[in-house]
Amino acid sequence: MTEPLTSPARPILSIEGLSKQFGDHTAVDDVSLDVRPGEVVAIIGPSGSGKSTLLRCINLLESPTTGRITVGGIPTEVDGKVSQRELVALRRKVGMVFQSFNLFPHLTVLRNISLPQERVLGRSRAEADARSMALLEQVGLASKASSHPPRCSGGQQQRVAIARALALDPSVMLFDEPTSALDPELGLEVLSVMRQLADEGMTMIVVTHEIHFASDVADRLIVMADGRIIEQGDPKTVIDDPQVERTRTFLSAIRDR
Repeated sequence: MTEPLTSPARPILSIEGLSKQFGDHTAVDDVSLDVRPGEVVAIIGPSGSGKSTLLRCINLLESPTTGRITVGGIPTEVDGKVSQRELVALRRKVGMVFQSFNLFPHLTVLRNISLPQERVLGRSRAEADARSMALLEQVGLASKASSHPPRCSGGQQQRVAIARALALDPSVMLFDEPTSALDPELGLEVLSVMRQLADEGMTMIVVTHEIHFASDVADRLIVMADGRIIEQGDPKTVIDDPQVERTRTFLSAIRDR
C-alpha cells in the first residue's frame, strides 16, 4: 500500500523547472514534479503534449534545456552540461521501458537481462544470471531464458524488457506507453506485471493511454498539454470530474473512440 499524497515522506524523485526546447519549439515547458517512494504516477494527454519527452528528459535520454532532477536526494543540474559520471549515476537509479522493446535479437533472453548487470553493476556472470532468472520467474518467463527475442511474442518481449530494467535495481521505473505496440490481449500481460510491481511498492511513472489502468493502479493522474501539467490529482476524481476544459475535451475524445 503506497503512502497517501499528503504524506511528508521525502520525494524519491524531484523535478524542478524542467524544460526542453527543440529549436523554436518548446516540448516541455517548466515542469516541476515530486514523486514519493512507492507512488505510481500516470501521465495522460493528447499526442504531442510532451509526455514522452518528459520521461526521456528525466532519464537524460534527451538533454533538458533547463532544470534540475533529484533522485534519492542527489541533485543533477540538467542544463545540457551533465557529465558522463552524473549521467551513468542517474541512469542506474532510473530504469526505463519503451514502446519498442529494444532487445538484442542475437542474444538469448537471459543474456539480454544479464549483460547490462555485468557491464553497469560489475556483477559476475553467475550473479547476473541468478538475478535474471529470479526476474524471469517474476514476470512469468523462466521457460524463455534460452530463447531469442524474435521467438517470443510482443507481450513476452516487453516483459523481458521490464525484467532487464528491474535487474539494475532502479529506485524509479519509467514506462513510456509500454502497451501501445501490442494488441489488447498481449497488452494485458504487460499491465498485469506492472500491477504486480505497483503492489510490491515500486515507484513508477507511466505514460499511458490505458485509462482503466491509470484509474485502478495509479495513486495520481497527471494530464499534460502543450508541454505543461494542466491538471493532476486522484485518478478517479480527475477522470470523473475534470476541472480543466482541455482535460474534459481529451477524456471525452478517448471515451468516444
